[in-house]
Amino acid sequence: MSTNNITSSNTKSAMTGQSRVVILGAGESGVGAAKLAQAKGFEVFVSDYGVITDKYKAALEKLGIPFESEKHTEELILNATEVIKSPGIPPTAPIIKKLVAKGISVVSEIEFAKRYTQAKTICITGSNGKSTTSLLTYHILKNAGLNVGLAGNIGQSFAAQVATEDYEYYVLEISSFMLDDMFKFKADIAVLLNITPDHLDRYDYKLENYAASKMRIVQNQTAEDVFIYCADDEESLKAIALIKPIAKAFPFSITKKVELGAYLEETTIHILTEPNNQLTMSISDLALQGKHNIYNSMASGIVSKVLELRNESIRESMGNFKNIEHRLEHVAKISGIDFINDSKATNVNSTWYALESMTSDVVLIMGGVDKGNDYNMLKDLVKSKVKAIVCLGKDNKRIHDAFEDDVEVIVNTFSAEEAAQIAFHLAKRGDTVLLSPACASFDLFKNYEDRGNQFKAAVREL
Repeated sequence: MSTNNITSSNTKSAMTGQSRVVILGAGESGVGAAKLAQAKGFEVFVSDYGVITDKYKAALEKLGIPFESEKHTEELILNATEVIKSPGIPPTAPIIKKLVAKGISVVSEIEFAKRYTQAKTICITGSNGKSTTSLLTYHILKNAGLNVGLAGNIGQSFAAQVATEDYEYYVLEISSFMLDDMFKFKADIAVLLNITPDHLDRYDYKLENYAASKMRIVQNQTAEDVFIYCADDEESLKAIALIKPIAKAFPFSITKKVELGAYLEETTIHILTEPNNQLTMSISDLALQGKHNIYNSMASGIVSKVLELRNESIRESMGNFKNIEHRLEHVAKISGIDFINDSKATNVNSTWYALESMTSDVVLIMGGVDKGNDYNMLKDLVKSKVKAIVCLGKDNKRIHDAFEDDVEVIVNTFSAEEAAQIAFHLAKRGDTVLLSPACASFDLFKNYEDRGNQFKAAVREL
């Protein structure tokens, strides 16, 4: 059933020459964009091909913004001056193809919102570590007293904050899907953490297409802007060589010394954005442990030094940061067994990072909707650290095929409760039960948060 509150007067005004912004997708970013567009005097209409949740329906009704649910009515969309689309809608969607054919501008919420703020933007992208690095950067900046907001792929929508707040800085977590619909947007500080195969179904299964999308993070940058990247990531280096960014570049590395940027020397991180003004910190003092988190901390540290924050303040924040929920989140210790919720690991590379940071034997809970995963990169870590795999998903054949020679026990389960119970029985004192699925969650759960929450509830029932 469709829900809308379109009145005849709305429909009539749609036929006039008034600037009309149509928003496709009524999630966090779509409703935020609707709020900002309305505040800026546009006629606004919101259309969602799926079901709009009660929370967002109520928000649109409160604003008096017309909307429709579970359909796209073409005569109410194809008369738009501009369309703001949800990152989740692929460019191949029929309505998008029709808009493009008509020459109607289709942009992301981030692109639209940036037009209405003078705030400096710190934009963080990468296949892995975006959320952690964005949250850590925000934590450091906020603790240093900066007037800063956090938005993008995380938290409250950028557009909603631009409509209601007056921040001087924004830390924005930016996905490749968002970047694909950003054209005139410019990052004042751009951070590229890494490029590994992910979402390749949206990029014709070509890594170079996905990498080109990630490199849009530096588009429109000038020599006055800043680009921070990982000098140890081969795919990033290949993409950078093709694009040749002109912004001030600050690489970070754990394998070699860099003149300006960040590097690891034995167990000490060195961060410097100008000669003779460096921050040093022992990796044992970092709140975030594991090799991947050294990279994340370096990236955040460079941003902080670029913004000329005090070393003492940066050190303090990097030492007391609490990580994101569902990302290597410690749930409980039961009978000497640690339970870790890493439900946010929806690709193989994220699970690799999780396993790499484990220091005990692991019972690994993995599985879900496989996005064309290549499990080969996990094989060495699985052989050396994983004693059993508990599959959590409707179709686990590819996991069995990938690891049947590497672990003695692979069990199928179909609920978080069942997975937690079986993993608990397979583990012994001193082991870790790690939920790090390497897959999307939509076969059994609403999203990765739902999967993580159900796992945590199941662990607490043990």
